[in-house]
Amino acid sequence: MRLTPPFWAPICGAILIVSGCTGAPKTDAQGFTIDPEFEKRLQTQLLDAKPGSVITIPAGKYALTRSLSLAANGVTIKGAGMDKSVLSFARQNSGAEGLLVTGDDFTLEDVAIEDSKGDALKINGTTNAVMRRVRVGWSGAPKTSNGAYGLYPVQVTNVLIEDCVVKGASDAGIYVGQSKNIIVRRNRAENNVAGIEIENSTGADVHDNVATGNAGGILVFNMPDLPVPGSKTRVFRNQVTANNHVNFGAKGTAVASVPSGSGVIVNSNDEVEIFDNDLKDNKTANVIISSFYSLGFAATKGVAAAYDPFPENVFVTGNRISGGGTDPGEKYAPLKALGGGALPAVLWDGFTNPKIAKPGICVQNGDAKVLNVDGPNKSASPHIDTGLNCAPATRLPAISLPAMMTK
Repeated sequence: MRLTPPFWAPICGAILIVSGCTGAPKTDAQGFTIDPEFEKRLQTQLLDAKPGSVITIPAGKYALTRSLSLAANGVTIKGAGMDKSVLSFARQNSGAEGLLVTGDDFTLEDVAIEDSKGDALKINGTTNAVMRRVRVGWSGAPKTSNGAYGLYPVQVTNVLIEDCVVKGASDAGIYVGQSKNIIVRRNRAENNVAGIEIENSTGADVHDNVATGNAGGILVFNMPDLPVPGSKTRVFRNQVTANNHVNFGAKGTAVASVPSGSGVIVNSNDEVEIFDNDLKDNKTANVIISSFYSLGFAATKGVAAAYDPFPENVFVTGNRISGGGTDPGEKYAPLKALGGGALPAVLWDGFTNPKIAKPGICVQNGDAKVLNVDGPNKSASPHIDTGLNCAPATRLPAISLPAMMTK
């Protein structure tokens, strides 16, 4: 592996942290590391990178004015720690993302990305993408003007997102779209509209994460205007707690229709397992299973020919569910009486494909009840559905990634 020289090496006297130099990095009144040449050197390193390059971000908070991009394969960007090496885009005046990556075999680790105007990190159309110990955030209270996505791999084969922290995204903190073979583990998603979202993707393990303080905790969606449908997602051993933040998503986006107070939502997705999670105090419902027809969003580019609007083969089992359902908002508030003053643990809109006899909506989770909203009849006969005590014939297998990605 070829090591790219650290950025600070050519200007030891300017930053004063290289072996052989003395003193500490200088900072300005806003806490930024003083190094006028840092951005130019970083852009050059990314442009000149070759397979095996390791680009090192030293400790410090660096102000960047334009987007970064990387097209080379086999590159690692490595910092000194997610709270030590900070790339700030608060002064960004050019570009859509913080960092855009289109090269295969990419790793980003031990770095923070702050205040990007758009998505913080977008990885597009690649193979083997690793995000490890990356922190993403936006300053101040969560707001619609924040970037849409924090960590955003799309159309990627083999994705690993682990030990990351994302706060304040106006769409999804951690989003994996139109991808396959995915592991999202041990992350914290907080104060985003959606904490973690798997969309139109196939084969995902989402486990050992903390999703709290979002409008919706963990979403498994299929959208109608994307060419690739998704299925086969396992959501397990997560803590999905008190995702009761007001939804600050931009009007007209799909995520803007997510009810505040949603724990885990499966929308129009098939073969999903939700098990061994701690689901607690999500004020609308701890689990929501819904179709395209009930969330109130519309296709923006037309409906793909392969799109199936109905959720099928969704299994909820072995979760520890408590609290929640106490303040579901105007849409579902009239249904609280059916659950004795709070919506039950699982909310299902009741839409099924008329061509399929059994949709495979299965709940075997202790005393957890399922409220069938009777969406097809405009909630004329909502009821506690006792006919969903079933299980899939086989369980989904664990996701396996190339050894080079998991170390």
